[in-house]
Amino acid sequence: MQVRFRMTDWPALCPKEGWHVLHLFYRAEFGQWQALRSEERLSAKTRLAALVQEIRSLPSTQLLTFSIISPKADIGFMLLTEDLHTANSMEKKLTLSLGADVLTPVFSFYSLTERSEYTVTEEDYAASLTAEKGLSTDSAEFAKACAEFRQRMQKYLQDRLYPNMPDWPVFCFYPMTKRRDAAQNWYILPFEKRKELMLGHGRIGRQYAGRVRQLITGATGLDDGEWGVSLFAHDIFEIKSIVYDMRFDPVSAQYADFGEFFVGLQLPLDDLFRRIQL
Repeated sequence: MQVRFRMTDWPALCPKEGWHVLHLFYRAEFGQWQALRSEERLSAKTRLAALVQEIRSLPSTQLLTFSIISPKADIGFMLLTEDLHTANSMEKKLTLSLGADVLTPVFSFYSLTERSEYTVTEEDYAASLTAEKGLSTDSAEFAKACAEFRQRMQKYLQDRLYPNMPDWPVFCFYPMTKRRDAAQNWYILPFEKRKELMLGHGRIGRQYAGRVRQLITGATGLDDGEWGVSLFAHDIFEIKSIVYDMRFDPVSAQYADFGEFFVGLQLPLDDLFRRIQL
């Protein structure tokens, strides 16, 4: 069975930069599933497998599949794609893929990949070379360091806006919003103070390089939270540790409110069917 997406009737809705990201979490209604005849269940699983394969064959599109740990949900999808029409069509098809009322949505989050407004600029880096390392702006060492910085930042920006998501087995997602309380309002802090705080926050994350991969996506004006945080690891201990360590940083301790956490295991679809006993 082959599933086709037809988007040619609508002009593509691609953001100025970045990709659309959908986090979708479902509960499997086993009563509805068991009510299906065995051939209907086989057809439903074949339909979802074909849909997943077709989605993954689309350009600038990635689809990750998860078995969710806890009764909050059974199945999770993380979808990244360039066209909003495509994202919307995929989400509807995934929801109905196993048949009417078999998958019940329990949580979703829509966001965009984005650059950080607090990233160190080349001007910042050049100033640190002269102030901290004593390099002359007309020296060969200064020019080399700046060129290497530009190269690193180009890769960093590419990874933020157009990421290649890892196949690491452990997954965690949660939404997060900055506080706007009278005494703790992130948005009335001067930009330079916010940047200083975020650079310190980022230093904690970099301590987990190679152990935790993270993607921060922006949802201001798109969903109830302002950012979505997706974490990947080989060991759930690392995810617990990075979230714990960051809770003590002022950005989290004073200015962040967190939404519901979803933890899962990234599995191929056949293994996912067996894991949730479909």
